[in-house]
Formats: sequence, C-alpha cells, structure tokens
Amino acid sequence: MSILKVSSTSPSTAVAGAIAGVIREQGRAELQAIGAGAVNQATKAVAIARGYLALDGIDVVLVPDFTEVTIDNEVRTAIRFVVEPRQTAAA
Repeated sequence: MSILKVSSTSPSTAVAGAIAGVIREQGRAELQAIGAGAVNQATKAVAIARGYLALDGIDVVLVPDFTEVTIDNEVRTAIRFVVEPRQTAAA
C-alpha cells in the first residue's frame, strides 16, 4: 500500500478524492503529514472523504499515530493517519 503524503499546500478536496479512491480500491488508506499545516490539510481531507464515501454507504474511522521519517538524513516526527471502514457489530 502506498502512503499519501500531505503537505500544507495540498488541496484538501484533491487529497479527499485520493483517499476515497484508495479506500474503494484497497479497503484502507494511509496518509503522512509533517507539520501543523500538513496535519490540518490531512484532517480536512479525511472529513471531506468521509462525505464522499458516505454516498457509497461506506463509513470510515481515522486512527492517528506518530511515526519517524528520514528526510535529507534528518529524522523527523510525522503524523500517520490510517483511514479504514468502520466495523459494525453483527446483530
């Protein structure tokens, strides 16, 4: 699975479309954001994608986590977002 990398300049609607497409094709999406602006755009994108997927009857949940990435030989802390369908309890 590829990681959708989100920056502070990423259009939230475009990221939302990518999230929805990945979830429809692969069942879950993973995003990575470094910095407050990028985290903001990623969060907005997940909220928008939730609306897109609701039209298909898919409800999703967001699981945030910290991860470390190396950029130009420097270790940075990133936020990792896992977006996956909500599991419903069997009746």
